[in-house]
Amino acid sequence: MSLWNATLARISSTLLSRDWTLARRMLGSGARCARLRSLTRRPLRFPLFLSRFFFWSQVIRTFVDVVGAHPELSLTHSNSRAMSPSVRLQEMIRVIRGARTQGEERGVIQRECAAIRAQFRQADNGTRSHNLAKLLYVHMLGYPAHFGQMECVRLIASPRYNEKRVGYLGAMMLLDEKQDASLLITNSIKNDLSHSSQYVQSLALCTLACMGSAEMCRDLAPEIDRLLRASNSYIKKKAALCAVHMVRKVPELGELFTPAARSLLSEKNHGVLHGAVVLITELCERNPDTLEQFRKAVPELVLMMKGLVMSGYSPEHNVAGISDPFLQVRILRLLRILGRNNDTASDAMNDLLAQVATNTDSSKTAGSAVLYETVLTVMDIKSESGLRVLAVNILGRFLLNNDRNIRYISMTSLQKIVQTDHNAVQRHRGTIVDCLKDQDASVKRRALELSLALVSAVNIRSLMKELLLFLSSCPPELRAHTTSGIFNAAERYAPSQRWHIDTILHVLTTAGGDVRDETVPNLIQLITTATELHCYTVHKLYRALITDISVQSLVQVACWCIGEYGDLLLRGECEETEPVQVTEDDVLDALETVLQSHMSSPATRGFALTATMKLSTRITHNVDRIRSIVSIYGSCIDVELQQRAVEYNALFKKYDHMSPSLSSTAPGPASSTAGGDLLDLLGGLDLYTKYTVHLHNVFNDHLFLVLNSMISSDRFFFLFVAIAPPSVTVYEKNGVTLKLQTDTQTDTGMTVTLTATNSTDGDITGLTLQAAVPKSVQLQMKAPSGDVIPAHGLGQVTQTVLLNNPNKVGLHSVSSWSPHACAHPQWTKNELLPPPGESED
Repeated sequence: MSLWNATLARISSTLLSRDWTLARRMLGSGARCARLRSLTRRPLRFPLFLSRFFFWSQVIRTFVDVVGAHPELSLTHSNSRAMSPSVRLQEMIRVIRGARTQGEERGVIQRECAAIRAQFRQADNGTRSHNLAKLLYVHMLGYPAHFGQMECVRLIASPRYNEKRVGYLGAMMLLDEKQDASLLITNSIKNDLSHSSQYVQSLALCTLACMGSAEMCRDLAPEIDRLLRASNSYIKKKAALCAVHMVRKVPELGELFTPAARSLLSEKNHGVLHGAVVLITELCERNPDTLEQFRKAVPELVLMMKGLVMSGYSPEHNVAGISDPFLQVRILRLLRILGRNNDTASDAMNDLLAQVATNTDSSKTAGSAVLYETVLTVMDIKSESGLRVLAVNILGRFLLNNDRNIRYISMTSLQKIVQTDHNAVQRHRGTIVDCLKDQDASVKRRALELSLALVSAVNIRSLMKELLLFLSSCPPELRAHTTSGIFNAAERYAPSQRWHIDTILHVLTTAGGDVRDETVPNLIQLITTATELHCYTVHKLYRALITDISVQSLVQVACWCIGEYGDLLLRGECEETEPVQVTEDDVLDALETVLQSHMSSPATRGFALTATMKLSTRITHNVDRIRSIVSIYGSCIDVELQQRAVEYNALFKKYDHMSPSLSSTAPGPASSTAGGDLLDLLGGLDLYTKYTVHLHNVFNDHLFLVLNSMISSDRFFFLFVAIAPPSVTVYEKNGVTLKLQTDTQTDTGMTVTLTATNSTDGDITGLTLQAAVPKSVQLQMKAPSGDVIPAHGLGQVTQTVLLNNPNKVGLHSVSSWSPHACAHPQWTKNELLPPPGESED
């Protein structure tokens, strides 16, 4: 019984002292509380102690009720990491940081926020600032704390500085101009701006500069202008920065602050000068008239900057041996704005900029910051040429700095001026190229962009070697950009066509999977125009093809080249490179390997199939093998390949006499040959759209498509029988006359008859007519009356053409005819035809 009395006594003393933490530890969990409560309800066997025990039981029952109403008092709740609402901010931070899981942290914060809400609803108990400080910490952790906004308004209106300080801090963190509660503090801020304490004024200025809305700025602008003229330097510095915020919010207030800002330049306090320079910079950027006014202050700014550069050691402002680099940077930035597009202001600051560039130590970050701002100023104003070279040399020194950030900003600045000061930047080409080997990806990218910008006709060979070397080891994310830059540079500055072709082939071999889609047709056009290099190119591409077929773009160009110039490859004679003895079987084996490889895309197989078909007119002993290869793909699952194979099989079986002309060497895209005339005919159209046109054969009514040449990896250009003009002689040469006559014409179509006559001494046999139309025009060719034009004008061949032109576009016409099956076509072109339905002049 004495032990029980001692326990009750300890509990009662704890309750009387209101030490809830100790009481919680004594009582333990809610389960222990329940046992104590049941114990007090048992009948007592000791009447002598009845009155005393009744007293203690009442005390215990009261505390148990408190614990039941506030579970957070239990030691076992939330893993013994909860705290009472009266704990200090430091204790709350310690408990939150000690949470082992996110859920535990969230639980602690929710309970503390509930306690803070409850205390906010009570009368002023002296703990409002304490609770708001805890709430701001909760807000910093990302949890909602909007219910503390009104408490911020109350604390700002408090006369006590400690509460004002927390209230203003809460306003800057919890309020913005979109919150209605921000309007409630306008009057409090206005009153505090006139407060006798500079620290209270500072709180109001900082809050206004942080979250002041446009309405607040308009209402309080006169107060800020008054404080700009105050005698206290501490207040003037804060007022200047607050004025910057007001000008950004309400630009028309700049006129109000201009006189006061000009007078601040005469201050000696560096903090005030810094604020004044920032304010003047903002005013000049917002208003051209203000800019003209402050250009008169350039000499004063120059003297101020010289004083900073030439001043001795000042422990108050010295940073790494540089006197107040923050103020220097701000002054240089203002000078750059004032000297832009103004000769007088630029001349006044040239000497200063040269002095800063030569006397500032760049070994420290502070000095590098001042020099970098000096370089930007020199490049932006109308400075002397020698000063610009000095600025480029400073950036060149930055490239040797161990700090990657400094190297990065140096290359960024050099890239901006490489077009205007190309020769000065060229002096640092070696250092820039060395940056390609840097481990930092951003530095590599900047070095690559700058290296590509430095390419010229003079250094194309040497710089391209470095770029090709970089391409072999560059990160995957830079390969596409590198290949694109190399192609553009080679196209602009290639010293010879052979060098150009070799460079592109090297890129395709190294990074063929990262090139642009237009690389293949561009290279085909380049090879086509380089007539004297056909033999060299086909030999080189054949070697590349038998070495590796995984690079699809390279394989496509190789297949095209073999199909066009396979006879030069089989001939084995090449002066440009060491000739390779290649047999017909070797060439077909290589193409068949491409067709059967799982690495070949459908577009690549299309190139290989077309090349195989074209070789049928360039070889003599393996035609049957070619037909066998083509026929296999007549049942291919790929519709495109199947269609080509069927068409090629039709040529082999029914129109074998036309194969030589159809498989003849095709002109490249946009060339100056007959093919170029055809492309001129379709000028402005999408040359890579497949035109599907039905063509009737000159002998029978079967329909098929005639392929002339392929100019894209997966798109084809088809050449067909000529389109009809209204009425015109389209060809009259060497005794042959071709006339187009319009028979009928409607709003969206016409019927045209083509008539061919021959006045020579011999018959013209194997007549083939071809045409091209825009993709919006539908063309249908009727069967011709024959394929032989009698001599001496004794007969004629006619053919009817049906044109459907729903879009009513104007048409050119071009005609192609072959006097024999194996002869090269003869081309002619007439003027632009008006759309159907329009009259002729």
